[in-house]
Amino acid sequence: MTDTSSATEARQQVACKNCPLRQLSVFRPFEEPELEFVSHFKRGELAASRGATLLAEGSHSAHLYTVLSGWGFRYKLLEDGRRQILNYVLPGDMIGLQGSLMGEMQHSVEALSSMLLCVFERDRLLELYRDHPGLAYDLTWIASREERMLDENLLSVGRRSALERAAYLLAFMASRARKVGMNGKGAVEIPITQQHIADTLGLSLVHTNKTIRKLINRKLVQWRDGGCKVLDVNGLMVLAGWGGLDESIRPLL
Repeated sequence: MTDTSSATEARQQVACKNCPLRQLSVFRPFEEPELEFVSHFKRGELAASRGATLLAEGSHSAHLYTVLSGWGFRYKLLEDGRRQILNYVLPGDMIGLQGSLMGEMQHSVEALSSMLLCVFERDRLLELYRDHPGLAYDLTWIASREERMLDENLLSVGRRSALERAAYLLAFMASRARKVGMNGKGAVEIPITQQHIADTLGLSLVHTNKTIRKLINRKLVQWRDGGCKVLDVNGLMVLAGWGGLDESIRPLL
């Protein structure tokens, strides 16, 4: 943790058995022994404000985190400060697994909005793998899912036009948000700036602004001071040539 002024650890407020995310059909149900283990695996919760650094590249963390609420993003920096955003994290996503298995973080994680995260003890991972093969498989699935998303993002940056890239990114984020119950079935509001989009898509800020303006003119999105309101997810998907999320049931740790 590198920004303790913006992120504070607290006692566990949401018991695992009462977790609101577990009520969503997108997450697989736990067996009773799994739920019991995870309840003890969790040590508390972390509240972070927008802009807080949750994990820093090169750091060693004793913890893993699952996002309970809010938005965040993973990124890397070049020596001159230029930033590449790799992916975004939403409720149900895990962060810090890379640092647990590889010794140190290879990227940083920042809060895009106010966030609440479940905190888990990294030292109990071996116990999880040894005694709970179902949960061990879940961690493998989570890592594979992250790889698949990065593959799609690389395809977008490498082969889609600027307009298609922006359409894909916003459709992807809105679709993921809907899956985990954010904004219900209405328009999805994403607390993102055009600089975030530029740093994700590898575009200049000027080019990004012109591209977003085209999406606005097509009435696919609205832009506000607080971020982007996605009006037509299907329209964005068609423009991007993207078939949508293909996952049905996924793990939740």
